[in-house]
Amino acid sequence: MDATVGQTLYPLHRCKTIHLVRHAQGVHNVEGEKNHDAYKSYDFFDAHLTPLGWEQVGNLRNHVKASGLSRRVELVIVSPLLRTMQTAVGVFGGEAYKNGTNGRPLMMENVGQSNHPAVSNLNCPPFIAVELCREQTGVHPCDKRRTISEYRNMFPGIGFQLIESDEDMLWIPDVREKTEDVAARGLKFLEWLWTRKEKEIAVVTHSSFLFNTLRTFGHDCHPDVKSEISTHFANCELRSVVIVDKGMIGSNESSTNYPGKIPRGPDLPSETADKKLSGQDLTK
Repeated sequence: MDATVGQTLYPLHRCKTIHLVRHAQGVHNVEGEKNHDAYKSYDFFDAHLTPLGWEQVGNLRNHVKASGLSRRVELVIVSPLLRTMQTAVGVFGGEAYKNGTNGRPLMMENVGQSNHPAVSNLNCPPFIAVELCREQTGVHPCDKRRTISEYRNMFPGIGFQLIESDEDMLWIPDVREKTEDVAARGLKFLEWLWTRKEKEIAVVTHSSFLFNTLRTFGHDCHPDVKSEISTHFANCELRSVVIVDKGMIGSNESSTNYPGKIPRGPDLPSETADKKLSGQDLTK
């Protein structure tokens, strides 16, 4: 068997498991499917989830709990837009918040006209908002964010410390971000992930960001694997992938490797000993 065909071996500590999630159905998705020009309407500024979207969130929450994923995720990274933060909190957050008796609020009550109860931060991983994983920006008001000050009031349990500007400095009303620029931003985001110590991370983001980032991968794979990686995500779809640090970007040491020879003692492998005995060149 040729071990170079169809298989790759790589050190575990040079890998991270990333659980990619597209947000649940937003009000802009419904109207945009009827008429694409609706995406240009300010009626859908920083679009919130629909009631159907919240149902999708509940179903995905049940899945991540049943699969054990909710216990393994060490960090939730989320795009700082209303629909992604609602999705992230609904899927990976705690139970309903009860006036200080079960932690602190991760999300306040009725955020985004949702009629959804406040959510606790108890027994859930930390949440961090990151601009690099935002949706393709510009032209569409649904992709323009509110001020960080507003979001802090809505989502007091999400960390916004990595976002430098209170105002949205990325969204331009008459210029849509090029898809190649979205892909470049996505690759920069993946490089940034290697600065994190966590090994299993959930990322809640958007359709165009995911598609344009992931389609840059898989060209050396079977076509079916390439398709698995880079096809468009459905609303509230989750795909788990492993990213590999081939360029030694990360500096994490293995937590499972063990050096051996403790205490020290003779350990020459038998095949090496045979070569040594027969006078063969051990460097070959």
